[in-house]
Amino acid sequence: MTEIRAGSPKVPRRRLAIYSQDSLGLGHLRRTTLIGGAFLGADTDSNVLLFADSPVAPFFELPNGMDVVKLPSIRKVSAGCWEATRLRVDDRELIRFRADLLRSGLLNFRPDVLLVDHMPGGAQRELIPALEALKRAVPECLVVLGIRDILDAEDVIKRVWESEGAYEALDRYYGRLLIYGSKEIFDTGGTYRLPALPHGTHYCGYVVKQGPVRRAEEVRTSVKSRKRRYVFVSAGGGGDGDSLMRTYLRAVRLLGPRAVFETLMAVGVNAPPEIRRELEAEARGLPVRLVSHVDDSLSQIAAADLVVCMAGYNTLSEVLFLKKKALVVPRSGPSAEQRMRAELFAARHLVDMLDPNDLSPETLAERLIADLERNDYPAGGDAVPMDGARHAADRLMEAVDRLVQVARDVVDAVRKGTYARPA
Repeated sequence: MTEIRAGSPKVPRRRLAIYSQDSLGLGHLRRTTLIGGAFLGADTDSNVLLFADSPVAPFFELPNGMDVVKLPSIRKVSAGCWEATRLRVDDRELIRFRADLLRSGLLNFRPDVLLVDHMPGGAQRELIPALEALKRAVPECLVVLGIRDILDAEDVIKRVWESEGAYEALDRYYGRLLIYGSKEIFDTGGTYRLPALPHGTHYCGYVVKQGPVRRAEEVRTSVKSRKRRYVFVSAGGGGDGDSLMRTYLRAVRLLGPRAVFETLMAVGVNAPPEIRRELEAEARGLPVRLVSHVDDSLSQIAAADLVVCMAGYNTLSEVLFLKKKALVVPRSGPSAEQRMRAELFAARHLVDMLDPNDLSPETLAERLIADLERNDYPAGGDAVPMDGARHAADRLMEAVDRLVQVARDVVDAVRKGTYARPA
């Protein structure tokens, strides 16, 4: 918190810092900005500083009170192995550079709470120097780990977290754990053997944007949909969705006159230009419109008769929130995360799943026709908690309530002239 001076007896503004490592997609960036926005909504006088390395982070819409420090981008090659995304530098040099930025930025911002997204020590342990410095300089700062429902296969996480010292970092620096999911659906803490922390483990529910959606007629008009049925195809950030999108276009061509639906395909902001050009060539003559991305994915999903997508956390959370039919083709690798999530939700009849090993124009074409006619999913009821951003923000606010009360006590003492600065 901002230092209290005798000449300006005001309660300091709350400060939340967020570390968000998101090299490939947009999921982590979207989740953390939603949580940061909910935090600001609960206290409009607070400040949120986001440390992010997503290539699109500087252009991401942020709420008032939040700003971003852009870290040079890195990408995951395999479990525990990273390389520079854009800079032509050695990965060790780049990690040192990022670690210095994190340490300097956090020490200067002096947060009340630091929310770390999914990697206790950061990529390649880059966050450890900052955590150690923060522990000495701002000992009252509570460090919180926030993770999505599914990280990867249990054995992979155990191996990588042990080799990277993640369990050790949890024990040494962290006070609270937030899980963006439901224990009834997936026992994240038990599966990954996460330790008990002093301020507890909290399942917050799924984090999803809950803003208003436009009328379906308006959405369909905006994409010039003239057919009776409308399909929305999304590959998230687009870093690895080209196989699904290419196969989808070939499936539509294979269907010919049976394709009685219009398609809007969002190829993703991270899709390479050559992939975009290839897909545009594949789409010529088809009832398909290609765009880089959509600004309002909730409205597109709400207006669709069917969503075709991968199994990223954010996309499926939006599908579940809106209770829409979705044909899900999870990423084949290197992480097992998407396959695990798709299988979990398909088993509960919340989505339909097509295994990536079975993906072909023929199988996708037939599944498209079948899913457009099906009415046996998604399952009804409110079994999936979708208010994760608010619950996460509440838990973060709790973390600074004690500090706020201490600050108020000091302000009162300053006003009364009884404040004695600690020795």
